Amino acid sequence: MMRVLVVRLDSDGDVLLSGPAIRAIAGHPAEVTLLCGPAGAQAAALLPGVDHTIEWTCPWIAPDPGELRLDDMRELTERIAGARFDLAVVLTSAHQSCLPTALLLRTAGVPAIAGISTDYPGALLDVRLRPDIDFVDDTPEPERALALVNAAGFRLPPGDDGALRVRRIPEVSTLTGTGPYVVVHPGATVPARRWPAGRCAEAVRDLVEAGHRVLVTGGPTERVLTAAVAADAGTDLGGATSFAQLGGVLAGADAVVVGNTGPAHLAAAVETPVVSLFSPVVPAVRWAPYRVPTVLLGDQTAACRGTRARECPVPGHPCLSTVTARDVVAAVRAVRKKHSLKPQVVR
Repeated sequence: MMRVLVVRLDSDGDVLLSGPAIRAIAGHPAEVTLLCGPAGAQAAALLPGVDHTIEWTCPWIAPDPGELRLDDMRELTERIAGARFDLAVVLTSAHQSCLPTALLLRTAGVPAIAGISTDYPGALLDVRLRPDIDFVDDTPEPERALALVNAAGFRLPPGDDGALRVRRIPEVSTLTGTGPYVVVHPGATVPARRWPAGRCAEAVRDLVEAGHRVLVTGGPTERVLTAAVAADAGTDLGGATSFAQLGGVLAGADAVVVGNTGPAHLAAAVETPVVSLFSPVVPAVRWAPYRVPTVLLGDQTAACRGTRARECPVPGHPCLSTVTARDVVAAVRAVRKKHSLKPQVVR
């Protein structure tokens, strides 16, 4: 069986968006190893088609990579060399270069490497796609990744529609209780993509007044935020779920109110509609929730548009601060689904 290394070195959301491309490779059939960063490992564990993972902090991808150490590079190249991969597929976003990773893989002896590169790759790539020449660059991230694996000779198997998908979702009724609910997820790793906490709290109160039961979710480091947002109106689940359990909570929701962050893509992977509080620091055409009913809120023409800023560069954070709780309630009404928990099990 062919042994393929797929590389996606950034966050959980990015890894989830790589899922359709990974399934195309796995259906070849092929044994797939995913090389991911620590910030993407939780999502990697949920992806259908991934047989093995290698976790590595990439110094040219991670936002806070620390010192570049030759010993770390040597350890990784030796591990890759020992695995004797037939092919490596380097998945990157439009603002990233695949060439440093391709150099590392070539040094490790990988005989064939595929990547998307505007820059001349020399001997580093065997399969190369060029944005806006070989494909339309301004496309959703899952389709960008699929374009590369298609060029490398892989296609999605019959019956696979190319949507986001996860391997398994745990039963979470002890966390969610019974009856319909809406999820509000106020946090985001990138501060520029967060709706102000005060507005989130207003939305929780207004959603409850509109007849919804509201669960507020967040990671272990976001407990103060989720407690403030839930206040006395919502149910605070901050720090109470693993990433897989969060998928279960999102799967059972009528709708999810969330910024441009990993849980938005996890919601898409479990087929739950999204009210997307989307800061235009990156293009919505590439990064909006994929193939689920979505209402996009936020000024997509704001001055921060396309800057990829991590901290808001405009005083007052106008792209999101102009969104009101009333806007969110109306958006939830527009996208919500009939309440039913539909775990996706992919064997």
